[in-house]
Amino acid sequence: MSEISQKVSEFIRSSLLLDSNVDVAGTASFLEAGIIDSTGVLELVQFLEETWNFSVKDEEMVPANLDSLAKLEAFVQRKLGG
Repeated sequence: MSEISQKVSEFIRSSLLLDSNVDVAGTASFLEAGIIDSTGVLELVQFLEETWNFSVKDEEMVPANLDSLAKLEAFVQRKLGG
């Protein structure tokens, strides 16, 4: 697991989940699995912005960027220019 995935996974488990035994990495869709709701998306975006010091535009807050650990990692890498 990459550093990005690890940090995001830890944040989701500690801040958004009631059940810390959920396999965040193995979840194809956070929304479909009920891991993240609309409020959770906002908390997740705030975490991303504070952790990696970039801004997430409104049009970037879509499932294609935020709905799984793999999508989040790719999104953060794009935002960091890597």
